[in-house]
Amino acid sequence: MKGYKAKSEGSSKPMPLTKGVLIFANYTAKVKDTGEVIEATAEDEAKKLNVYDATRRYGPRLVAVGEGWLITGLDDEVKGMDVGQRKEIELSPEKAFGKRDPTQTRMIPLRKFGEKADELAVGDEIEVENRVGIVRFIGSGRAQVDFNHRLAGKSIVYDFEVLNRVEGDDDKVRALIDRRFGGEGGKVAFAKKGDEMEIAIPEDLFLAEGLQIIKRGVSTDVFKFVPNTTAVTFVEKFANPKPEPKHEEKAAEPQAPKEEAAPKPRKKRAAPAAKAT
Repeated sequence: MKGYKAKSEGSSKPMPLTKGVLIFANYTAKVKDTGEVIEATAEDEAKKLNVYDATRRYGPRLVAVGEGWLITGLDDEVKGMDVGQRKEIELSPEKAFGKRDPTQTRMIPLRKFGEKADELAVGDEIEVENRVGIVRFIGSGRAQVDFNHRLAGKSIVYDFEVLNRVEGDDDKVRALIDRRFGGEGGKVAFAKKGDEMEIAIPEDLFLAEGLQIIKRGVSTDVFKFVPNTTAVTFVEKFANPKPEPKHEEKAAEPQAPKEEAAPKPRKKRAAPAAKAT
């Protein structure tokens, strides 16, 4: 994968994946009955299946085997796979997103939605009392809202390929940082100093949404997958902006004094004529 030095096992004999191993994988997931594509990690595959979204980030996914980063049924199936292996995995509703629970469906008066009641439509995903549900029916002044997962009761088919296994502390830390920073991890520098890890966050990520949660997540991941680390320090360095150089104004060149014009001779007035007596 671009940006990582993820390595496979050096032994010629494949070693099945076990709990806690970090891998990069590509996969596609579809609803068995309808063929609806619910996820595709590879960009070319997404385009091929006509589900490409330009706003999404595509590429191999970092997976910690057996750590709950995948739904339970898929996690169980990935354990025991080998690096380079590609496998079709079919999960029943019980092993995927669960069976549909009829008790998770409620009829809610439209007046509860206030001014937005007229905007509701069947299929809308809405939040009610901090729970997300899907509108299944509208009529008689009420809306039927289903709080089951939208894929509950459906069998899911995965096409799962294990690309490589992440080895070495530096490669693990780089992959873990990138996962938490949503693709911006390449901007984040880190260095191991003894048994402590120092992670430097660049200034353009200081205002990243949920930065404190991201830092907590990174440190938790590092402690788990690089267990010889005793402390993680985050450095946020503010550079002193250099003042703009002042342009010195050139001194005005002395100008030669203007010569005063010579006074013009005044015309003599004629003496007034004497009056005759």
